[in-house]
Amino acid sequence: MSIGQQNGALMITITKQAEGYLEALADELTISPSRYEQAVARYESLGAWLHREASTVRQYDPQVYSQGSFRLGTVIRPDDENGQYDVDSVCELASLTKGSLTQYSLKEMLRVEIESYRVAQSMRKPLGEGRRCWTLEYAEGAQFHMDIVPALPNGTATRLLLETRGLDAQWAGSAIAITDNKHPLFYQQTTEWPRSNPKGYANWFRSRMAVAFTRKRRQLAEALHASVESIPEYRVVTPLQQAIMILKRHRDQMFAIRKDVKPISVILTTLSAHAYGGEETIGQALVSILTNMNSFISFDGFQYSIPNPSDPLENFADKWAEYPERRAAFFEWLEAARRDFLYAAQQSSSQVITDSVALGIGRGLAERARDRAAPKPAASLLRPATVATSAAAAPSFPAQARIPGKPAGFGSK
Repeated sequence: MSIGQQNGALMITITKQAEGYLEALADELTISPSRYEQAVARYESLGAWLHREASTVRQYDPQVYSQGSFRLGTVIRPDDENGQYDVDSVCELASLTKGSLTQYSLKEMLRVEIESYRVAQSMRKPLGEGRRCWTLEYAEGAQFHMDIVPALPNGTATRLLLETRGLDAQWAGSAIAITDNKHPLFYQQTTEWPRSNPKGYANWFRSRMAVAFTRKRRQLAEALHASVESIPEYRVVTPLQQAIMILKRHRDQMFAIRKDVKPISVILTTLSAHAYGGEETIGQALVSILTNMNSFISFDGFQYSIPNPSDPLENFADKWAEYPERRAAFFEWLEAARRDFLYAAQQSSSQVITDSVALGIGRGLAERARDRAAPKPAASLLRPATVATSAAAAPSFPAQARIPGKPAGFGSK
């Protein structure tokens, strides 16, 4: 397969072997459906707790939903088998307005309820606090912790703000106001709150891969002889999502000991989604993204800009001026990713492909992907017992009443 010349880039022919390898690599990084459902169950369980009769926030219609990689469908397995999954979530009190209380009051209001939930669930680790969130640490075997960001509706105000400045307000309706204990007005009653819009960002992200998503969902339904509607959205993984997962792991490996300058996931995700052109395979998507993603970074002579598509007033690269080493690290990573993957994409030898990406993603992962992509030997008719396979045991979790439900959002640093 070939990628035509784009933005002056040379044409690259992607081999069948490279496509198979990248597919296997993405499969190695993809979390299992059961693991995803367990994550969903965690924020649904908290949501149910906040709606119980004794809840002090029940009357404010609390809505708990995912954000970040779990919502986008780009979460990857930890490199360490005992590593933790970050379940980023929002608790939006839909019946309150930001002018009726302070950020501190909202955060404290939810602290009381989340702490009572922690005690009721017999969680031993104390409730943690971040600038914008509360953190629940599950038991050691669970491999989960959940960050909960307190929030209030802010769609109308955000839409008006963007429209007044002549900016795109297409995704503004789901915007929220959030808490930040470093904000100068954290203790004051005001309408000037920090803004966010995880639902709007996810809707934009999904729009970038809508055609591929529909096609993949239909193909999966046909393969399973099922209706399209019966296939849960989180079971569908597009080339864009797979490419982002691969790039995130490459980034994590490259900056394992330089985490202070590691390019943030929202920059990788935003630039990748912009550069994605609807390609039908991971290899095609990866080449297109790596070739074009930097063209979506603007520079006015003073500042680099990567606008948040759901709130163009937010610049994901705003820290690059203050910390130029972060900007340098991004371009260092992009050069390394291009070198590793664009070379691998043109190779036919599985071992050459493995060796070319091993430094960037880790030797162990590179070889597991190679083995997964290798043709499987035909089953022997003489020894059928050796052909039988057993399903891998699902990860165990502390005994807690968890009932997986339909994800609150599409797919979900």
